[in-house]
Amino acid sequence: MLMVGLTGGIGSGKSAVAARLAERGAVLIDADRVAREVVEPGTPGLAEIVDAFSPRVLAADGSLDRAALGAIVFSDETARRRLEAITHPRVRARTAELAAAAAPDAVVVNDVPLLVEAGLAAAYHLVVVVETAVAVRFERLARDRGMPRSEAERRIAAQADDARRRAAADVMLTNDGSLAELHAAVDALWSDRLLPYERNVRERRVVPSQRVELVESDPTWPQQYARLAARIRHALAPADPRIDHIGSTAVPGLAAKDVIDIQLTVPTLAEADGPLAERLADAGFPRMPGEWSDDPRPAGGEQWAKRLHGSADPGRPVNLHVRAADSPGWRYALLMRDHLRADPGQRSAYLLLKRELAASAPDSVSYTTAKDPWFDEERLRAEEWAAQTGWRP
Repeated sequence: MLMVGLTGGIGSGKSAVAARLAERGAVLIDADRVAREVVEPGTPGLAEIVDAFSPRVLAADGSLDRAALGAIVFSDETARRRLEAITHPRVRARTAELAAAAAPDAVVVNDVPLLVEAGLAAAYHLVVVVETAVAVRFERLARDRGMPRSEAERRIAAQADDARRRAAADVMLTNDGSLAELHAAVDALWSDRLLPYERNVRERRVVPSQRVELVESDPTWPQQYARLAARIRHALAPADPRIDHIGSTAVPGLAAKDVIDIQLTVPTLAEADGPLAERLADAGFPRMPGEWSDDPRPAGGEQWAKRLHGSADPGRPVNLHVRAADSPGWRYALLMRDHLRADPGQRSAYLLLKRELAASAPDSVSYTTAKDPWFDEERLRAEEWAAQTGWRP
C-alpha cells in the first residue's frame, strides 16, 4: 500500500484536504483522533498518565483533563518527555493496526499535524503539505473557531514554520483560494500521482525514462535528494549505509535532466540482492529489470557491475545506483561529482557538451553513449586534480 503523510499548520485547511482524499477513496488515519483514543477512560494509556501525573489530570467524568495536563507539561521538558514516552508508542501501535487493516492496494493518508516537528517524514512514501498565508489562517481561525488573535499567534508560533514544512514536502498544496480550487488540486494529485504511485509500488514498477530534456539548475535538488536519502535510510534501518547525491543534479549551477541520481554503498553486490532489494522496492524504489553496469574508464576493461533501482513515484524520477564500496564505479561517481564542483571551467565545458548532445541525441541511451569520449578525457583531468589536492572519496 502507499503511505502518505499529510500535514499543515493550524488553520491551513489540512482537514479539508484530508476529507477530500477520503472522498476520493483514501484510507484516512487521523493522528489527533488516535491520540485521543489511546487515552480514553478505561485505557491503559490513561491509567499510566494518572500514575505519572496524579489524579489532578482527570476531569470530573473520569476523562483526561487536557488543559490540566498541558499546564504541567507545557513548560517542563522532563514532564513532556515522560508523557510522550507513554502516548507515542501507543499512537504508533494503533496507527500500525489501522494501516494493516487497509486493503493491499490502499492509499493510506496519515493526517499528522506535527509530522515535521516529530521528524516523521521519512516514514512515508510521500509527504503532502498544505500551506496557507498566515493572514488567511488568522482570518479562518477567528471565523471558524472563534479563536482570538493572540491565541492564534501563540499556536502558530508553537508549530514548525513554513520553511521547515516546505523542506519536508514532496507536494505543496497552496490553499489561499476557494474550496473549489483546493478540491481541484487534490483531485489532480489523487489521479495523477497517488493512484499511479500506489500501483507502481504494488507492481514493483519503475517510472519509465523520458526523452532527454535539460532543465536549468534547480536549487531545491539537494533538498529533494535529502528527502529521498532519508526515506532510503529509514527503509534500511537499523543499517546505516553511506548514501550520496551524485550526477549532474549534485553539481550546483549545472543544467541537467530532472532526475536525481543517488549512490547507495553496500559492502558487496551480493548484499544488494534479496532483502535489501525488497525493502527498497517497498519504500518506492523498485529494482530495474536486467543486468546493469557502468562502462569502464578508460575503455577496454571489464564492465563495472552495479544494481540499478528507480522510482515508483511518477512525480520524482530517480536513478538509485547500488555499488560496492571502493569499487571503480563507486569511486568514479564521487570523483566526477567533486571535480566538477571544484572546477568551473570543466563544469562549463560539460554544460556546453550536454546542451549540444541533448539537441542531437534526444533518447537516453544515445545521449549517455555520446558523452563517453569527453568523460574519458575528464577522468584524466579529475585524477590529476585528486592527486594534487589529496582528494579522497
